[in-house]
Amino acid sequence: MAGVISARAGLSHSLSVTQTVPNRPLQASQLATRCTSPSFLSAKLCKTRPLVVAAAMEVSKEAPSADFANRQPSKGVLETWCNADAVCFDVDSTVCLDEGIDELADFCGAGKAVAEWTAKAMTGTVPFEEALAARLSLIKPSLSQVDDCLVKRPPRISPGIADLIKKLKANNTDVFLVSGGFRQMIKPVASELGIPPENIIANQLLFGTSGEYAGFDPTEPTSRSGGKALAVQQIRQNHGYKTLVMIGDGATDLEVCNWNAPGYYIRCKYVSLARDQLPAVVKDARQPGGADLFICYAGVQMREAVAAKADWVVIDFQELISELP
Repeated sequence: MAGVISARAGLSHSLSVTQTVPNRPLQASQLATRCTSPSFLSAKLCKTRPLVVAAAMEVSKEAPSADFANRQPSKGVLETWCNADAVCFDVDSTVCLDEGIDELADFCGAGKAVAEWTAKAMTGTVPFEEALAARLSLIKPSLSQVDDCLVKRPPRISPGIADLIKKLKANNTDVFLVSGGFRQMIKPVASELGIPPENIIANQLLFGTSGEYAGFDPTEPTSRSGGKALAVQQIRQNHGYKTLVMIGDGATDLEVCNWNAPGYYIRCKYVSLARDQLPAVVKDARQPGGADLFICYAGVQMREAVAAKADWVVIDFQELISELP
């Protein structure tokens, strides 16, 4: 694309969590207000927030509103979890408390309209590529705006995720971030968690030579519906993993190892049904080469249509840590 540079090459300086998150004990005034429900975490009720890693903040967890049998993992699920060679995490509303694109939109003055598109994308009611293009056309963020957003609104890391990743790495389990978000907003998070940049699969914003918004890279697999599944298949193929687990909160995460192998049409047609209600031809059609297990993390957002089809639903990362050897 002539005259266009990627955010990866075009950033004027390196952003890192250590630049925006003070490495010092938290004062009482820096602690986040205890919330009464997971959905509160994504609400824009407070525009000013301390530059702290959210893993150190107090965040209350409530049980999912629906009575899911998969809140209690089966023996087979636990065996798969404990034997995983690699774990792929979604980022927005999973590794981080926020939806990165919603934060960027709000920072640029297009928050409400973009949040509505994000909800559609995460519940699977529109193709992801359509939602991504629509949201970016509303924001049209410049390179300087992205830069400023990262400095003034650094990503908030979810409570417990740093401990979980540390435990996985101690068990020689590789960790990847597979996201429909943007690389430049994810790199500081990966750096803070000790995840190498080559283990990030995400979208890439494009900018003109003067830093003006020029679109996004459509060749990135996570820029379209089914892209996360393709990314995970490629990860597995490249590294030869025998057992791979996906953890996330949205329809695109479920897609990585679900029984909707034909893709978006079937996912939309059956999205309101629980797994035991799905036709056998759909229920048993796991993505070949995809993840062996899908764990729905509902500690930030509870998407009941996604949780109903998960192998295991958790609301606190400590649940996952406690089952690891």
